[in-house]
Amino acid sequence: MHTMGATPALRAPAHQVSPRAVAYWRVSALLADLAIVVAAVVAVLVLPDLPWWVWPLVGLLAVVEAAHVVVMPRIRFRVHRWEVSDTAVHTREGWLGRESRIAPISRVQTVDSRQGALMRLFGLASITVTTASAAGPITIACLDADVARDVVGRLTAITAASEGDAT
Repeated sequence: MHTMGATPALRAPAHQVSPRAVAYWRVSALLADLAIVVAAVVAVLVLPDLPWWVWPLVGLLAVVEAAHVVVMPRIRFRVHRWEVSDTAVHTREGWLGRESRIAPISRVQTVDSRQGALMRLFGLASITVTTASAAGPITIACLDADVARDVVGRLTAITAASEGDAT
Protein backbone atom coordinates (compact mmCIF):
# COMPACT_ATOMS: atom_id res chain seq x y z
CA MET A 1 0.00 0.00 0.00
CA HIS A 2 1.39 3.37 -0.99
CA THR A 3 0.86 6.26 1.41
CA MET A 4 1.62 9.81 0.61
CA GLY A 5 3.18 12.15 3.12
CA ALA A 6 0.85 14.24 5.24
CA THR A 7 -0.19 17.49 3.63
CA PRO A 8 0.90 20.39 5.81
CA ALA A 9 -1.92 22.46 7.25
CA LEU A 10 -2.35 25.89 5.76
CA ARG A 11 -1.53 28.43 8.42
CA ALA A 12 -3.26 31.75 8.77
CA PRO A 13 -1.59 34.76 7.19
CA ALA A 14 0.76 36.48 9.65
CA HIS A 15 -0.63 40.03 9.90
CA GLN A 16 -3.88 41.54 11.12
CA VAL A 17 -5.41 44.60 9.50
CA SER A 18 -5.26 47.95 11.30
CA PRO A 19 -7.13 48.12 14.63
CA ARG A 20 -8.77 51.27 13.21
CA ALA A 21 -10.56 48.98 10.75
CA VAL A 22 -13.09 48.15 13.49
CA ALA A 23 -14.26 51.77 13.72
CA TYR A 24 -14.17 52.15 9.93
CA TRP A 25 -16.30 49.03 9.38
CA ARG A 26 -18.67 50.13 12.16
CA VAL A 27 -19.22 53.59 10.64
CA SER A 28 -19.56 52.12 7.12
CA ALA A 29 -22.14 49.61 8.33
CA LEU A 30 -23.97 52.26 10.35
CA LEU A 31 -24.33 54.53 7.32
CA ALA A 32 -25.53 51.72 5.04
CA ASP A 33 -27.83 50.10 7.62
CA LEU A 34 -29.31 53.43 8.66
CA ALA A 35 -30.18 54.14 5.02
CA ILE A 36 -31.95 50.77 4.79
CA VAL A 37 -33.98 51.31 7.97
CA VAL A 38 -34.90 54.89 7.02
CA ALA A 39 -36.01 53.71 3.56
CA ALA A 40 -38.18 51.01 5.16
CA VAL A 41 -39.79 53.49 7.57
CA VAL A 42 -40.45 56.00 4.78
CA ALA A 43 -41.97 53.25 2.62
CA VAL A 44 -44.29 52.19 5.45
CA LEU A 45 -45.34 55.78 6.08
CA VAL A 46 -45.94 56.56 2.41
CA LEU A 47 -47.62 53.34 1.23
CA PRO A 48 -51.31 53.13 2.12
CA ASP A 49 -53.18 50.20 3.61
CA LEU A 50 -50.27 48.02 4.70
CA PRO A 51 -51.01 45.09 7.02
CA TRP A 52 -50.48 45.55 10.78
CA TRP A 53 -47.45 43.24 10.84
CA VAL A 54 -45.33 45.54 8.66
CA TRP A 55 -44.37 47.79 11.62
CA PRO A 56 -43.05 44.87 13.74
CA LEU A 57 -41.16 43.68 10.67
CA VAL A 58 -39.52 47.11 10.30
CA GLY A 59 -38.69 47.00 14.03
CA LEU A 60 -37.07 43.58 13.59
CA LEU A 61 -35.12 44.95 10.62
CA ALA A 62 -33.84 47.80 12.82
CA VAL A 63 -32.75 45.34 15.54
CA VAL A 64 -30.95 43.11 13.03
CA GLU A 65 -29.20 46.09 11.44
CA ALA A 66 -28.13 47.40 14.88
CA ALA A 67 -26.72 43.97 15.77
CA HIS A 68 -24.86 43.97 12.45
CA VAL A 69 -23.24 47.32 13.29
CA VAL A 70 -22.17 46.09 16.73
CA VAL A 71 -21.07 42.51 15.97
CA MET A 72 -19.71 42.42 12.41
CA PRO A 73 -16.68 44.76 12.78
CA ARG A 74 -15.17 42.79 15.71
CA ILE A 75 -15.60 39.45 13.93
CA ARG A 76 -14.09 40.82 10.73
CA PHE A 77 -11.12 42.17 12.66
CA ARG A 78 -10.42 38.76 14.20
CA VAL A 79 -10.73 37.01 10.83
CA HIS A 80 -9.09 39.40 8.34
CA ARG A 81 -5.41 38.66 7.97
CA TRP A 82 -2.81 39.15 5.27
CA GLU A 83 0.76 38.31 4.38
CA VAL A 84 3.12 39.15 1.55
CA SER A 85 6.22 37.01 1.09
CA ASP A 86 8.83 36.71 -1.64
CA THR A 87 6.74 33.88 -3.14
CA ALA A 88 3.05 34.71 -2.57
CA VAL A 89 0.29 37.05 -1.42
CA HIS A 90 -2.02 35.38 1.14
CA THR A 91 -5.26 36.81 2.52
CA ARG A 92 -8.12 35.57 4.69
CA GLU A 93 -11.35 37.50 5.10
CA GLY A 94 -15.00 37.23 5.99
CA TRP A 95 -17.34 37.48 8.94
CA LEU A 96 -20.10 34.96 8.30
CA GLY A 97 -18.15 32.87 5.81
CA ARG A 98 -14.40 32.68 5.32
CA GLU A 99 -12.34 33.08 2.17
CA SER A 100 -8.61 32.42 1.92
CA ARG A 101 -6.71 33.38 -1.20
CA ILE A 102 -3.10 32.72 -2.12
CA ALA A 103 -1.55 34.11 -5.30
CA PRO A 104 1.98 33.24 -6.32
CA ILE A 105 4.10 36.33 -6.95
CA SER A 106 4.78 35.03 -10.47
CA ARG A 107 1.05 35.54 -11.23
CA VAL A 108 0.84 39.18 -10.04
CA GLN A 109 0.04 41.61 -12.84
CA THR A 110 -0.73 44.89 -11.06
CA VAL A 111 -0.74 46.31 -7.54
CA ASP A 112 -3.14 49.16 -6.79
CA SER A 113 -3.93 51.06 -3.62
CA ARG A 114 -7.25 52.70 -2.80
CA GLN A 115 -8.21 55.20 -0.12
CA GLY A 116 -11.75 56.54 -0.23
CA ALA A 117 -12.85 59.58 1.76
CA LEU A 118 -14.02 57.55 4.77
CA MET A 119 -10.86 55.43 4.71
CA ARG A 120 -8.77 58.61 4.60
CA LEU A 121 -10.63 59.88 7.67
CA PHE A 122 -9.53 56.72 9.52
CA GLY A 123 -5.98 56.73 8.08
CA LEU A 124 -6.60 53.48 6.20
CA ALA A 125 -5.96 52.20 2.69
CA SER A 126 -6.62 48.98 0.79
CA ILE A 127 -4.40 47.19 -1.70
CA THR A 128 -5.70 45.27 -4.70
CA VAL A 129 -3.42 42.70 -6.30
CA THR A 130 -4.56 41.73 -9.79
CA THR A 131 -3.41 38.32 -10.88
CA ALA A 132 -3.68 36.06 -13.88
CA SER A 133 -6.52 34.21 -12.14
CA ALA A 134 -10.12 33.59 -13.04
CA ALA A 135 -10.97 34.10 -9.34
CA GLY A 136 -10.25 37.81 -9.71
CA PRO A 137 -8.05 40.18 -7.74
CA ILE A 138 -6.97 39.79 -4.13
CA THR A 139 -7.71 42.70 -1.81
CA ILE A 140 -5.89 43.46 1.41
CA ALA A 141 -8.39 45.74 3.11
CA CYS A 142 -7.99 48.32 5.86
CA LEU A 143 -4.26 48.63 6.37
CA ASP A 144 -2.73 51.67 8.02
CA ALA A 145 -2.01 54.03 5.11
CA ASP A 146 1.77 53.94 5.80
CA VAL A 147 1.75 50.13 5.92
CA ALA A 148 -0.17 50.03 2.64
CA ARG A 149 2.43 52.27 0.96
CA ASP A 150 5.23 50.02 2.25
CA VAL A 151 3.46 46.85 1.07
CA VAL A 152 2.84 48.32 -2.40
CA GLY A 153 6.54 49.23 -2.61
CA ARG A 154 7.60 45.78 -1.44
CA LEU A 155 5.25 44.00 -3.85
CA THR A 156 6.47 46.18 -6.70
CA ALA A 157 10.09 45.33 -5.89
CA ILE A 158 9.37 41.60 -5.49
CA THR A 159 7.39 41.32 -8.72
CA ALA A 160 9.96 43.34 -10.67
CA ALA A 161 12.68 40.94 -9.50
CA SER A 162 10.69 37.76 -10.23
CA GLU A 163 10.92 35.99 -13.54
CA GLY A 164 7.88 35.25 -15.65
CA ASP A 165 5.17 37.16 -17.38
CA ALA A 166 2.31 36.76 -14.88
CA THR A 167 0.11 34.81 -17.28
